[in-house]
Amino acid sequence: MLDFAIFAVTFVIILVGAVIYLYPSSRRASGIPGLNPTEEKDGNLQDLIDKGSLHEFLVGLHDQFGPVASFWFGRRPVLSLGSPDHLKQHINPNRTTDSFETMLKSLLGYQAGSGDGTAEALMRKKAYENAVNTTLQNNFPLLMKLADELVGKWQSYPESQHMPLCAHLLGLAMKAVSQLAMGSRFSDDAEVIRFRKNHETIWSEIGRGYLDGSMEKSSNRKGRYESALAEMESVLKSVLKERKDLCSGQATFMDSLLQANLTERQVMEDAMVFILAGCAITANLCIWAVHFLSTAKEVQEKMLQELVEVTGEEPVTLDKIPQLKPLSSMLLVWHFRMQIHGHCPTGL
Repeated sequence: MLDFAIFAVTFVIILVGAVIYLYPSSRRASGIPGLNPTEEKDGNLQDLIDKGSLHEFLVGLHDQFGPVASFWFGRRPVLSLGSPDHLKQHINPNRTTDSFETMLKSLLGYQAGSGDGTAEALMRKKAYENAVNTTLQNNFPLLMKLADELVGKWQSYPESQHMPLCAHLLGLAMKAVSQLAMGSRFSDDAEVIRFRKNHETIWSEIGRGYLDGSMEKSSNRKGRYESALAEMESVLKSVLKERKDLCSGQATFMDSLLQANLTERQVMEDAMVFILAGCAITANLCIWAVHFLSTAKEVQEKMLQELVEVTGEEPVTLDKIPQLKPLSSMLLVWHFRMQIHGHCPTGL
């Protein structure tokens, strides 16, 4: 009897210890200050939803825990860096994977990559970076043209007229990213409208339906998502064939990936991630940048003065950006790199 009692007490102690250790609310990400997961499967997803946006969630996270904080995305711990200085300290130029890209490819059912440090992963990372730089260098005048067209449209409005900022800048992002990725075929508004419809269907389900599991409960929503994804993949494959057969002077993102000897499947997948993320991130960056600039007249005047001093009456060119002072050059570089790259630093 005594032996059984000792065994029972020992078993209960081990069981309680295991529950405390394994229960999600008791864990922190690698001991870094931050939130414990509120749900074992979803991590801090509900906390993010309650805040209303990722931005508000991260602001609250860093207000509570400081510039380096952690939270849980599903079962995966995430480190968020809330200041440029901390970001610089943790940049690894040899890193071959991007957590956002990995997550997005996983949600799309694509192969995320062959792992850190492998020759294939390093080659693919280099090909992507070169494609971004080449696309920007060769298509900077196109970006300026699209921006000038939108500015001209705004200038034609009466001063008292409401400006649908979100809709206009989302349209600008769609036109810019689609043409940078796939070429002049997407200068046709009808192509852009079809592209936008499918993009919105896919992006909304990735952001909501997959993360909370609601899409799997609705056959209609799942059907619309799968149809939109299949149509976009079909368009990308069609453009890929056109670009291979066409000797064009315009160097698109897909052209650069093709020249890097990636497989057609790899080019299609990388272009899909580039387009989906690039449009959404570019639009949001532009919306918030224009919104905040509209509330700070002194900043507007300072930026205009800097631009006039460097460019005079000439349009902005890529080679003149390094001559700008930090404020203007930072905004311009971020604006255009976000348009074609589709990534931003963690926590910023």
